[in-house]
Amino acid sequence: MVEDKIILGIDPGTTVLGYGLIHVKAKKLHMVNFGIIQLQKLPTHPDKLKRIFDRLNGIIREFKPDELAIETPFFGKNVQSMLKLGRAQGVAIAAALSNNLPFEEYSPRRIKQSITGSGSASKEQVAAMLQKLLKFEEIPKHLDATDGLAVAVCHHFSKGVGEHNKSKSNDWGSFVKNNPKRKLN
Repeated sequence: MVEDKIILGIDPGTTVLGYGLIHVKAKKLHMVNFGIIQLQKLPTHPDKLKRIFDRLNGIIREFKPDELAIETPFFGKNVQSMLKLGRAQGVAIAAALSNNLPFEEYSPRRIKQSITGSGSASKEQVAAMLQKLLKFEEIPKHLDATDGLAVAVCHHFSKGVGEHNKSKSNDWGSFVKNNPKRKLN
């Protein structure tokens, strides 16, 4: 069976949220769209969360992705910023769930590693590698857009197994199920 799906990648944020959509068909990747959701001009955090939910619902309805991949919040020193970022991520996941869209989470380091080969790559390095891979002409002003695209590509390269499903694929039961001919003596 030939793989044919659209993946929506999200780089959550409360100032700028990045998103990217790729189409995977017969193991070939094509960029569908990428962009940002501007949030800095909204007066309150609840207003930003509502905008995230509404815009992502619109993107999901327009492009009809089969799966959503989202970057997990990284650990920072500012607890308030972390809480706000976590809420933005939660609202994006809620938009996926309200559209019956399966989702997976990936750490920033893993995303960079999957795109560039280095978990400490810069946003510019990730954008340049994606430009070569997906053959788009211009790198956008806001690299949050290419970060969203990177999440989608990481999801594809990871075969849909991220932080959310790690325990399901790495436990003893999965090993036994996936290796029925192997026996311990």
